[in-house]
Order: sequence, then structure tokens, then C-alpha cells
Amino acid sequence: MYIQQINPYEILDRITDAFFALDREWKFTYVNKEATRLLRRNMQQLLGKCIWEVFPEAVDLQTYQHYHMAVREQVSIVFEEYSPPLKMWFEVRIYPSPNGLSVYFQDITENKRSSSKREQHYKSLFENNPAAVYSFDLEGNFLSVNHAMEELLGFKEEELLQMSYMPLITPDEIERTKTYYSHAVKGAIQHYETKAVHQNGHIIELKVTNIPIIVNGEIVGVYGIARDISREKRTEKMLLESEKLTAVGQLAASIAHEIRNPLTSIKGFLQLYKNKMKEINSEYLDIMSDEISRIEMITSELLILAKPQAHYFRYERVEKMIEDVVTLLGSQALMNKVNVNVQLDDLPMIHCIASQLKQVFINLIKNAIEAMPNGGEITISGKKHGSAGIFIQIADQGVGISEELLAKIGTPFYTTKEKGTGLGMMTTFKIIHSHGGTVNISSTVGKGTIIDLYLPISEDKN
Repeated sequence: MYIQQINPYEILDRITDAFFALDREWKFTYVNKEATRLLRRNMQQLLGKCIWEVFPEAVDLQTYQHYHMAVREQVSIVFEEYSPPLKMWFEVRIYPSPNGLSVYFQDITENKRSSSKREQHYKSLFENNPAAVYSFDLEGNFLSVNHAMEELLGFKEEELLQMSYMPLITPDEIERTKTYYSHAVKGAIQHYETKAVHQNGHIIELKVTNIPIIVNGEIVGVYGIARDISREKRTEKMLLESEKLTAVGQLAASIAHEIRNPLTSIKGFLQLYKNKMKEINSEYLDIMSDEISRIEMITSELLILAKPQAHYFRYERVEKMIEDVVTLLGSQALMNKVNVNVQLDDLPMIHCIASQLKQVFINLIKNAIEAMPNGGEITISGKKHGSAGIFIQIADQGVGISEELLAKIGTPFYTTKEKGTGLGMMTTFKIIHSHGGTVNISSTVGKGTIIDLYLPISEDKN
């Protein structure tokens, strides 16, 4: 039986990989056609020549260390390296033997270029993304952050890379955020909102997406994308409050008009009976008259609430309004052993409806007097606030309001008074807001309440 002998060199010439063999003195003993093409040398230039003499630049590359390690330790090695003279990337596989080395290599330049291009695309997407983009290890420690993340939280990259996410989350949100993160570590994409603390201490509302990082089928970390939604949250809250006020205003107008007409008739006839029928117990009539007056007061506040801009805006002096109100409430303050101390700078005139602002000052000063049943002092101070507005503060030494109740101030029909309606403070908020101003209330139980009013000097309301 005839068996054809196959020349091994013929096989090596046919393979797609470049191949050459070196003896123990580093001389080429065989080079296939693909190797001569990639190395840009012919057979005569390579066979019998020392590889380090033909390619002296390789002595400074990792190639030199890898070849010597393979011979010294008799281990096969696979590596990638760039050849500056050839301007090419190679994947190299070295196999040692007692006689020298067998080397297979491939041109992977195009693959490297494509990979580098993709890497640069991803890097650009990461670094130039307007959203904060970052990555964590499985324990939640930062591995990378982009510039937007630095701007969002106020920390430098080197500071964040020494931290985990947990010190950055507000205490009330930490457990909830940890739960979302643990789900992401287990492979589930998470979308949620949380609160973070900026480097300067203020709170940021965030919308966050957590995406698991998967390498070779294994989760090795978590990507994060965060966006500041603080302004959106404030706008949403203002819109909701505006809608509530509009609804309450519409309801208030309906109630007030329905009550006011029959109330006028009842009060007129009651007065007529009181004057002509002396035999009727006048005490009962007085009680009825007081209760009707109370209903009138409620309907008046409802109408102000419903239509706070029913008058023309004019330039007025706030000092005069406050003086008028203090004079008006002077007897009530005296009866309650309350001293009203007014400390007003020379304030600029503001664009306003004087009658409505007087109603605000009446509500606030009257509340302060009633908050001090055992007497005390009310301090009313005012000063210019920059070049665009004025700042008025009304501080009492009353019983104060708890934090829980303070959050409800301004809610319709919520009040801390036995016979109150809650409409006075809601009307106050509505009037100040309609003038482009703001109201801030702070209080300490047992020490008193401070109300800060800001009003712009000029606000176009026509």
C-alpha cells in the first residue's frame, strides 16, 4: 500500500497564519510566505539570520522579554503588540521546544483600529454626556466619573474615586437607595428618584438609572446615570399649589356669593327686631349678631382668596400701612399686655394693593397677639433687600408651633385656634404670592414664631 509523504513545510506555507521557526541561537530556520509578506522581508534576508539583528528595534519591545521567557521557562505565551517600524498590530503565539521557538502571528491592525474607534466613541459618550455618568464596583465604590458628575455634586474626580455612594445620599433616602442598588447588582436595571447632598451642603433631587456591568456573563459592577430634577420638583410643587389655590378660589367665590345675599337680609331684619322689640332678651340678639359678623368675616376672606387682584396696583409706602395696622390693633395688644416694637428703615415705595397688604399685616399681627395670652413683645422690622425688594419680619414671643403643624399652615380650614378657619393664613399666602413675594415661617415651641416677608419693589400686575 502506497502512503504519500506530506512535507510539513508545504502545510505551513498554506496556512493563513504567518509562521517562522527560530533555533536556540535566535536564528531563522524557517519562514512561510505569509510571514515574509507581513515582515516585509524575503527568504534570503531572514533564513540563517538572528532575529535581533534583523529587527533590532524589537529588543526594546515586550517581544524580546516574551521570547526569552518562553525559552527560559519552556511555556507557551500569547500576547498582542504594536510594531512601530511596521506600523502594525500583531497577535503572537509562541511555542517553545528543546530546539528553539515556533512563532505564529496574525495582523490584527484593522481589528485594533475598529476596537479603538468604538472605545473612543464610548469614551466620548461617557466624558461629554450632559448627564452625570459614573460606575461602581459591587460594593458601591466609585470606579469612574465624568465631568458632569463633578459639577452635579461639587466634588472632584479624585475625591469621588475614594468614596462610595452612601455618604452622598440623604439619611432619609439611604435605605431605599441601597435596596435599588442591590437589585442592580443582581442584574435588574433600576429607575428611581433619590436625594443627594452637594459638597456645599444643599440637597439635590435626582432621577437615577442603575445598569449592571456584565463581563463574560458575570456582573462585575454597576453603571449609573443621574440627572438633577430639583427645578422640576419645585415647578411641579408650585403648579400643584397653584391648582389647589385656583380650585379653592373658585369654591370660595361660590360659597361667598351664596352666603352673602341672604346674610345681608338676616342681619338687617335682626337689627330691626333688636331696635323695636325691647322685650326680647338682647343677650340672645347680641350672640346672633356676633355669629353673623363672624360669617361676614369668613365670606370676606373667601372673596379676597378668590379674587386677590380685584383692585389696581399703585406705588405705596409699607411703613404707613404697618403704622395704620399697629394703631388699629393697639387696643387689642394693650388688653393682652403685648408691646408692639416697630423698627423700620427708610423703605422704598412698592407696587401693590394697599388694602390687601393691610389685610396681610392685620392677619399676622393679630395672630402674634393671640399667640401670647400672657403678654410679651412683637417686633416688626423692615429693611431694603438688595436693589429689587424689601424684607419685613414679624417676630413674637408666643407659644410657638410644632414642626408637624408648621407644615400645614396655609391649608384651607386648618387652624391652631379654637374658633379659627385657617383662611386668614391662606389669604395671606395668596396675597403675598400675587404681589410676586414670598412668605417663610419658622417657629420654636415655647419660644415664639418668626414670619419673614419678601416683596419686590416693582412688579408689573396690570
